[in-house]
Amino acid sequence: MSFPKNFYWGGATAANQCEGGWNEGGRGPAKTDVTTGGSAKKSRGITYRMPDGTEGMVGGFSRIPEGASYAVLDGYYYPNHKAIDFYHHYKEDIALFAEMGFKMFRMSISWSRIFPKGIEEEPNREGIEFYRNVFTELRKYDIEPLVTMCHYDTPLYLEEVLGGWTNRQLVDAFEKYAKVIFEEYKGLVRYWLTFNEINSQLMMKNFVPNAPKQMLENAYAGLHNQFVASARAVKLAHEQYPEYVVGCMIAGMATYPLTCDPQDVLRAQHKMQEDFYYSGDVMIRGHYPVFAKRMWREDGVSFEVPEEDLEILKEGRADFFSFSYYSTSCETTHTDAPKDGAGNLVLGYKNPYIQYSDWGWGMDADGLRYILNEIYGRYQVPIMIVENGLGAIDTVEADGSIHDDYRIAYLKDHVRAMSEAIDDGVELIAFTPWGCIDLVSASTGEMRKRYGFIYVDMDDDGNGSMERSRKDSFYWYKKVIASNGEELE
Repeated sequence: MSFPKNFYWGGATAANQCEGGWNEGGRGPAKTDVTTGGSAKKSRGITYRMPDGTEGMVGGFSRIPEGASYAVLDGYYYPNHKAIDFYHHYKEDIALFAEMGFKMFRMSISWSRIFPKGIEEEPNREGIEFYRNVFTELRKYDIEPLVTMCHYDTPLYLEEVLGGWTNRQLVDAFEKYAKVIFEEYKGLVRYWLTFNEINSQLMMKNFVPNAPKQMLENAYAGLHNQFVASARAVKLAHEQYPEYVVGCMIAGMATYPLTCDPQDVLRAQHKMQEDFYYSGDVMIRGHYPVFAKRMWREDGVSFEVPEEDLEILKEGRADFFSFSYYSTSCETTHTDAPKDGAGNLVLGYKNPYIQYSDWGWGMDADGLRYILNEIYGRYQVPIMIVENGLGAIDTVEADGSIHDDYRIAYLKDHVRAMSEAIDDGVELIAFTPWGCIDLVSASTGEMRKRYGFIYVDMDDDGNGSMERSRKDSFYWYKKVIASNGEELE
């Protein structure tokens, strides 16, 4: 194995999926707080109330009716409200991370815990101090925080009253938020990510075939405003906090042609361009890719980048590239091929050469080596893998043990692939597997879809003791970290 001596081994979470305390400590609501539970077969919903008191729910990719307000309603379960209660358990959880030997812990700040509506003149001091305490606890164990500034939890007020990211005012609101947390956490945080899986806005096209023009216009405009907000934050860090290292975070996937039909090869190439490189090029190279105009034209949108934005995108290029990786997908022009949901916000065609998880995610460690080489060959900046892992149902034995050999096998293959990529010349500097402690699934709202090395006693309905316990993978990963990736058996 060939991992560098200073390699960052660790784990990853997000505030909205683990923190809980949704209405404690002065925190304001986010969209995740009006999102119900679901399952692999039942989509999560967003609840609302009409002015006349009528209540209802829409699917996650739908807008609430005109005149409606987002609302928490009786009779629905909102798993993110409590999550795994990291808000009250963070010292216990961080001690377990330290026991495994973590060098880095990826977490996010809940924006609405700092600015409850996103528009206040002054931040919420109770929220500021909560994260200061968390970062201080991490530093006590020499664990480097990797902090995502916005992980799918824009303050609900900005979504509901200002209309979300299509409104340019959110760029200013994000920059103000960045200034506060950059200043408050000097000496505690060095590594930052601006937006989680920023490319997911465009990937909604996978779920809404023949999306209406206005939806596509909004997606491109909202994503552009996030690009500008990110660039402003990076520029601010470079100018005022030179010790800070700020990266982008992309939902990662490798797309293969299903056959050697040249049309399939071209389709797979276009898919990679649209879903992956469109966002990566803007954030790392500082400008839109050459194929962007083709995308806009084919989607029927009128999109012009303001001249002043071109300059800020160039000035606010990210320092490193980070991405999530769970699986790969295939593309084909042969419509009789079996289609399948695969990966995080990805739909593709079934690959006959790989196995699939219980949730339909293709398990493809070779794809990780492939995409690492593709990313580094294109951008040649340091890379972090900040999400990876296997969501599975774990069984607690009578003696309390949890034998998750399937998770160990999955991660073992991916660590080997990372090592091969490093030998290929890729500058990989960190690996933080997703859900290092069990947490609420973003896509389904379930707890039974578990990723963690640490088991949390809670079910899909929020019942359980919240007790933490070590799985077999906990001890395996501890050995991996201690040996710097040498000992995998």
